[in-house]
Amino acid sequence: MDASQSNDRIPNPNPRGNNGNSITLSTPVWPTIDGPLGLTEDDSLSYARKFYQFGFALLPFLWAVNCFYFWPVLRHSASFPRIRHYVLGSAVGFAVFTVVLLSWALTFAIGGEHLFGSVWDKLVMYNVAERLGLTGWS
Repeated sequence: MDASQSNDRIPNPNPRGNNGNSITLSTPVWPTIDGPLGLTEDDSLSYARKFYQFGFALLPFLWAVNCFYFWPVLRHSASFPRIRHYVLGSAVGFAVFTVVLLSWALTFAIGGEHLFGSVWDKLVMYNVAERLGLTGWS
């Protein structure tokens, strides 16, 4: 008997397969990170919808809160499909907001006066008091 036939006769101790982790394969029972202390599925749907909609009202950090609080929904694609739409939208919205904010900040931090030229003095706020004559040392 060769080695491949002897391995076929040994029963597999892991019925889910050799490559699966039981934690990552299991679907969550609760939609929120606080488990049984959290919200019911209907309440979770209401909160996820509100966080998603208020994120468009210039409060994009609510999208980050939505992703954090409903992490089990975001992590497991097959769980809670009614809530997942809002949490996934929040994740995409926060990612876009972060890219735009970092692009804007890096443009000013790296480019500065070299990028904007003479307009730079009108864009920056650190010389407002000097422009308005509020400093005592002219």
